[in-house]
Amino acid sequence: MIKSIARKIFGTKNDKELKKYAKRISAINLLEYEYGALTDSQLQAKFDEIKLKVRNNELSLDDVLNDVFAIVRETSKRVLNMRHFDVQLIGGLVLNDGKIAEMKTGEGKTLVATLPVVLNALSGKGVHVVTVNDYLAKRDATQMSQIYNFLGLSVGVVLSGQNDEMARKEAYACDITYGTNNEFGFDYLRDNMCFEADARVQRAHNYAIVDEVDSILIDEARTPLIISGPTNRTLDGYIKANDVAKAMQKGQAPLDTLDKNAKPTGDFVVDEKNRTIMITEQGIQKAEKLFGVDNLYSLENAALSHYLDQALKAHNLFEKDVQYVVRDGEIVIVDEFTGRLSEGRRFSEGLHQALEAKEGVKIKEESQTLADITFQNYFRLYNKLAGMTGTAQTEASEFSQIYKLDVITIPTNLPVHRLDKNDVIYKSEKEKFKAVIEEIKSANAKGQPVLVGTASIEKSEILHKLLINEKIAHNVLNAKNHEKEAQIIQTAGAKGAVTVATNMAGRGVDIRINDEVRALGGLYIIGTERHESRRIDNQLRGRSGRGGDPGISRFFLSLEDNLLRIFGSTKIKNIMDKLGVEDGESIESGLITRAIENAQKKVESLHFEARKHILEYDDVANEQRKTIYKYRNELLDPNFDLSAKIISNRAEWVADMLNNAGLYAQDLSENINLDALCAQINEQSGIKLTPNELNGLDFDEISKKIEQILSNNYEEKMSQLSPQSRQNIEKMLYLQILDRAWREHLYQMDTLKAGIGLRGYNQRDPLTEYKKESFNLFMELVRTLKITSAKTLSLVRFELSDESANESGQSARENKINKKPSRNDPCPCKSGKKYKDCCGKSGPKF
Repeated sequence: MIKSIARKIFGTKNDKELKKYAKRISAINLLEYEYGALTDSQLQAKFDEIKLKVRNNELSLDDVLNDVFAIVRETSKRVLNMRHFDVQLIGGLVLNDGKIAEMKTGEGKTLVATLPVVLNALSGKGVHVVTVNDYLAKRDATQMSQIYNFLGLSVGVVLSGQNDEMARKEAYACDITYGTNNEFGFDYLRDNMCFEADARVQRAHNYAIVDEVDSILIDEARTPLIISGPTNRTLDGYIKANDVAKAMQKGQAPLDTLDKNAKPTGDFVVDEKNRTIMITEQGIQKAEKLFGVDNLYSLENAALSHYLDQALKAHNLFEKDVQYVVRDGEIVIVDEFTGRLSEGRRFSEGLHQALEAKEGVKIKEESQTLADITFQNYFRLYNKLAGMTGTAQTEASEFSQIYKLDVITIPTNLPVHRLDKNDVIYKSEKEKFKAVIEEIKSANAKGQPVLVGTASIEKSEILHKLLINEKIAHNVLNAKNHEKEAQIIQTAGAKGAVTVATNMAGRGVDIRINDEVRALGGLYIIGTERHESRRIDNQLRGRSGRGGDPGISRFFLSLEDNLLRIFGSTKIKNIMDKLGVEDGESIESGLITRAIENAQKKVESLHFEARKHILEYDDVANEQRKTIYKYRNELLDPNFDLSAKIISNRAEWVADMLNNAGLYAQDLSENINLDALCAQINEQSGIKLTPNELNGLDFDEISKKIEQILSNNYEEKMSQLSPQSRQNIEKMLYLQILDRAWREHLYQMDTLKAGIGLRGYNQRDPLTEYKKESFNLFMELVRTLKITSAKTLSLVRFELSDESANESGQSARENKINKKPSRNDPCPCKSGKKYKDCCGKSGPKF
């Protein structure tokens, strides 16, 4: 109450920010006449003058902001016949400040972005504009490049399936680069797997604007980006686990949670709220019998228990045509927020294989992580990050906590005239769909266009059949026909149009209506189910009433809907019972709507915790990743001198050999076993050393002598090569050793993470345990890198040709070492596979 009164008197924080920006808008508007009076060439010359001063550090971006915004607005008027409204200028200021601009659908976010994009491109360090799909990246880059090209700025686009590395590199070298979050993220990972500095495509991470920022930084942040390779492990376990899962009976958790003696029934219990499965004691015994093992959870059977967990999830938590579809004999993921197919992506930790076993399609080999990063940690690489969307305030807390991004709500240019009606709730889904069909028929009879939103492909196809039965012409947009997406959406506002769409989040195409449709009340939005996220519902509503147009929205719900069934049905059902609602009757009230929103908040909170959980674990790995990538970049730097590192690593190696032979500085005695030490040196370096050569020396003298012998041997061998060839070979070997060890470390980290949750049963915090264990693993990785690199350099031999070295001092063998392997050559990583089947595979495998 006190807060509400204070807001009315002093205004909200958002109001204060808008007032601050309004003052700057006045200054920009004063420049409009001045720049409007210039010819095209004069306007371009003025911009070039500003750009030169910024790049020479004579002026800062803030110094030139007013002029640049005014120039961009004037340019847009000339090349696009579109003038930025004042509220769009405010949006540009918000984006330039590294914040999120929340702007309603139809307010022109694409045009808004041109203002800070041009301003930040002045530095020459590159600007990335991130979109949710290739279509939008290409469309926006094509449309807005008219502004950028007029001002002499270059524009590039990075698209999926674009395998030409030079084309990608050229796109990133442009002043402005458009692309999807996946492509930016995967290019970063691939750049950190290159063996040559010139092979990297990305530049520094200077400034990024993320379109549909809630979809990318919130929804998609639950799944990390992973580049993986095959593990060469057997797949039979998934087939057997699938058979076992089908034989097990689903039970129920005890209704009385306070009764300590109450036990769950059946072989396993499904927790739909947390999307987990618990196997009962009875279920464990049954599974052991079916697998033919004594202890399902013993170390040697750990894989079986993992396969069974995933098989039970596949059968009980994942529905065909909801979370995935089967297409051309493959399991393809359906993005739960956009309704699109996630081509090429696979569920991790064996879940995808479990689904393949469930659906009886070919099981693809399980993969091992070669490189990974969460979207949170990728986008936190940017020096400045901003975003725009129509719906962000519901997630403002998460944006602030995770990304340090404030959300500013920008007022619409024209008032919103859409009528948002209260939800209508029925007892059963059948009654709900019957009411939806009647509502569609009523609107369609007078020609009012209707957009019907569904939460899954399954529901959209139920509605599709009902509309066919009623002989109502309509279009269906879901993951199965998303190729026609733009065409279907663009015609959804036509008179008499009926469109059924699965999840309208992030579609990026406005539905336009004509005057005749405006007179009929505008586009009618019908939601057939509340989504788990309020933002997705708001995005569906936002498709109507764009740019001051009229419109209507209403949600039709039932107690059988997933959201209400799992999270809110008891309270709502009690209200309906008290009011005496009969079958076929509905109820609508603000009280019910608030109860539904509370249920949504519960789910949003669970998802936030899930994303935080992923990030907390990735933050641990991220520090290690940054260390390894920094070291890798040093190795790729042509000016980096490895000599000092080789010497220090050789000393570590010698200390390790002394330790293995039982020699310690503190207790070196006359009875030390020099034979064991000499055998160790011979085994690890190939150098034959006799005990007599070390007799009478103390620990430091022995250590230094061995180091000197190894150094002399190494220098003699490397003296056959030119300095450049030597440097190339040293760096190549170091990179190969680093990458191989890093891959193995990631596998160990994956294994650790998969089982760390069990520590909770022993009253230990899994995250704390993970931090401790992963630190130990990383320290072992560092030790392994030092010793293995020193050992490998000592053992490597060169097959010199009979001909003398060429003018550069490089032999034929050296050419072979430095040359990139052909597709059918053995892979340099020593996996035993051909290069094309190992490190030479093109593109990410998820």
